[in-house]
Amino acid sequence: MGNNAKIKLGIVGSAGYTGGEMLRILLRHPNADIAFVHSRSNAGQPVYKVHGDLLGETDIHFTSELEGDIDALFLCVGHGEAKAFLASNKIEEKIKIIDLSQDFRLAKSAEFEGRKFVYGLPELNKEQIQQAQNIANPGCFATAIQLGLLPLAKAGLLKEVHATGITGSTGAGQKLQGTSHFSWRVNNVQAYKSLSHQHLNEIMQSIQQLQSEAARLNFIPWRGDFARGIYVSSYTQSDLSLEAACSLYEIYYKDHPFTHISKDMVDLKQVVNTNKCLIHLEKVDDKLVIHSAIDNLLKGASGQAVQNMNLMFGLPEQTGLQLKASSF
Repeated sequence: MGNNAKIKLGIVGSAGYTGGEMLRILLRHPNADIAFVHSRSNAGQPVYKVHGDLLGETDIHFTSELEGDIDALFLCVGHGEAKAFLASNKIEEKIKIIDLSQDFRLAKSAEFEGRKFVYGLPELNKEQIQQAQNIANPGCFATAIQLGLLPLAKAGLLKEVHATGITGSTGAGQKLQGTSHFSWRVNNVQAYKSLSHQHLNEIMQSIQQLQSEAARLNFIPWRGDFARGIYVSSYTQSDLSLEAACSLYEIYYKDHPFTHISKDMVDLKQVVNTNKCLIHLEKVDDKLVIHSAIDNLLKGASGQAVQNMNLMFGLPEQTGLQLKASSF
């Protein structure tokens, strides 16, 4: 499509964190025309009643109705809800779907009612995404971990990996639960789902796509006392020198505009409110240490979904995603 053409879009699940971020991006995207924002519980209300920062930015109201005259539909709903939504709502085949849940990420669940979903990690599947009709957007931890490991897997050099990662409270979604209360979260850190996180399956699927003899991945996630961002530190045995490893990563990501290799240690403030992934490598004895940082709601969710939309509609990958970090 031409760079001035408009893409008519719908958002389902627009009252949540990822739906709100989708709105914030698309309102400023030069090719986006938001046809409707769907929320049954908020139908009739202006979107700024839920997303207060959008007061003065838009007069769009939530609706409980679906409009059929659109080019693409974003599903910003919870895990299991995307499949249920598509089962109960007939979406025309011509409408492209970008789903942010985990319902269609694995190969065994990638086909549903005649639709075939492509795993939407651009740094792995860019060509397939450009031809896709339906996208399964990756998970947030999955994105940060994979971007730290894919160059090694592509070279067939990935060995057993040990990783820890910390995520902000928005990673748990908007539904209130014990571990998202301010009084519990502030000044607190907790491990959870040790070695059993739900994103492990999609990570291993991607690694096996590049390196058939996939190494074991040992991952322990942590809940952090901040709102947004993911920071992962992984290490694996490697015979590469630091210089050779940095070169391997820079070559792998040279055509991917959002993933960058830093010679200095990275931190969350460099990536929060952006669609970037920053990676820093260290060599300690025979271990290669890989630090990767992303914003869980942008590169880990809505920003990556818009990146996929750009690829699907033939737009420059960075369109609408030149966002500003909060450095201080």
